[in-house]
Order: sequence, then structure tokens, then C-alpha cells
Amino acid sequence: MIVTPKDVEKIKLGVSACLLGHKFRYDGTHQRDPFVADVLGPFVEYIPVCPEVECGLGIPREAMRLEGNSSSPRLVTHKSKRDLTDLMIEWAKNRLDELEREDLCGFIFKSRSPSSGMERVKVYNESGAVVGHSPGIFAKMFMERFPYIPVEDEGRLNDPKLRENFIERVFVFHRWRHNVVRKQTFRYLIEFHERHKLILMAHSPELLRKLGRIVASGSNGNFRKRVLPEYEALLWKVMKLIATTKKHSNVLYHCMGFLKRYLLPDEKQEMIEVIEAYRAEHVPLIVPITLINHYVRKYKPPYLEAQYYLNPHPIELRLRNRV
Repeated sequence: MIVTPKDVEKIKLGVSACLLGHKFRYDGTHQRDPFVADVLGPFVEYIPVCPEVECGLGIPREAMRLEGNSSSPRLVTHKSKRDLTDLMIEWAKNRLDELEREDLCGFIFKSRSPSSGMERVKVYNESGAVVGHSPGIFAKMFMERFPYIPVEDEGRLNDPKLRENFIERVFVFHRWRHNVVRKQTFRYLIEFHERHKLILMAHSPELLRKLGRIVASGSNGNFRKRVLPEYEALLWKVMKLIATTKKHSNVLYHCMGFLKRYLLPDEKQEMIEVIEAYRAEHVPLIVPITLINHYVRKYKPPYLEAQYYLNPHPIELRLRNRV
């Protein structure tokens, strides 16, 4: 179950074009992000988007900011006070139609951008004082149109836990869309749920049980109208929760339970010591995961072999080396 670039070549992510090195910013520069462009890039197909350039504004151009109130700010140029809100909204409506056909599994926005900031973009009054915060105009419309698609900005991706959570959500979303939503068959939901149990447990054991009850109450007859939408809404609520060290430790001991019949006493003791070292935050998550994967390859317990938790995303991304 090791994930390779070949396995994930069809995963598409939207991205603010400047993060890939395109010189589309208002002053003709870029803000190329090494993780986005160089580390994650080989595993995804990016669909670059620059709202300002694509809606017809030139390079260079007058800087813009959000003005008014936080609930419905206007996009206004700094000096000339030209209101570009309607231009941006009309362009965004058409662009979102195009992006819907792209089959995106995530979007990485440019932080603090008045068009593409995911959150906490400053909103000013006419005097130049900050009066609140809001998402950028395009980012807000994207998130409202596609509420389940994983989104982040490059600034938040500097946090190891947020980075791992986002990439994990991208891969889970890809499997969900291609194995459940497209096939529209109850048995594929059952398989999806079974293979993602440990991932879901690491985010919320309580909500995992609720998801299990939704599956248990399902059938082919009520799959499309009730079970699928209920499960989907709760699934993405669960996946947005950050998996903690305590919850990961619980999952690791859960994995150990499926290996006990195979392990020798000294192997069991070693696993306990490694899990406890992780719980105490002396080693990163990759250390106990590597040990468990070793025994899974050696003894081939069917349940653990099927679990995406042990290989949720490409190891080359090194996401579990810092959490």
C-alpha cells in the first residue's frame, strides 16, 4: 500500500498561480512556495488560478484591499478607490463552473490575498483602519460552492499538523470521490468505511461510531437519498479535526491488538516502548508507524493490510516525520 507518484497522478489541486512561481502579483513578482511547487508538486496535477489576472486586470496593477464590513466586503483599489467587486464576482461565477469540471480534490490559496485568502484577510474602512477580517472574494465563493473540497493556504501549511491534515484530507477525498461518489453503490461505501476506520479513529473515535451507525442503517434502497449525504457531511466534519498525539497513540495500540497473536514477548515490549516514546513526544509518528508496517509486511494481518492509516499519503512528503 505504499503510495507512489504513479498511483496519484490523477489527483488535481487548484492553486493560487503565484505559489508556483508565476509572476502574476500586482507588482509583477511571485511568491513561489517550495513545499507547494517542489515537494507536493510531483504527486499532483495543479490547476493554477489567478483571479486578478484572469478577470482582466493587468500586470503590474494597482494594489487592492477589502473594504466595508466583514460579512460582505468590497474589493477596492488602494489609491484610485475603483470598486472591482462586481467584476471579480462575475468572473468567479464562470471560473467556478470550469473548476467544477476539473474534478479538483483540494485547493491551496494565497494567504492574506483580498481575492484568494482563505481566512482572516484584513478588511479596512475608508480611513484605512482595520475593522475586521474575511476570506478573499474568490476564495469565499469557492468554499461556498464546494464546501467539502479540502482547502488550505500556504501560510498555514507551514504548521506540520495542519500540513499533514490537509494532505491526508486530499487523498481521502480522492478515494471518496472515485470509489464511492462515482460508483454510487452501497457496497463501496462499506468498503471505504472499513478501510478508513483507523484514520477516522485518529480524528474522532466518537464521530467514527456515528459514521458506523450510518453505515449500519444503510441499504441499497436508502443509499442515495439518505445514507450517502449523511455520511459525507459527517465524514468531512471528522476529517477537519486535527488528529492529536493522544488519539494517534490510541490507534497505535489498536493496531498492536491485531498483531498480538503474531508477536514474540520482546517484540511486544519493543512496540509498547516505541508507542510510549511517541506518546511522550520523544519520537515522531513515523517511528511507530514504520515498526507496525514492518510487522504487517511480515505477518500480513488482513485488517491492517487494508488500512489506509498506515500509508495515507506518499512517504516522500515526510508528513509524519514532524508530528
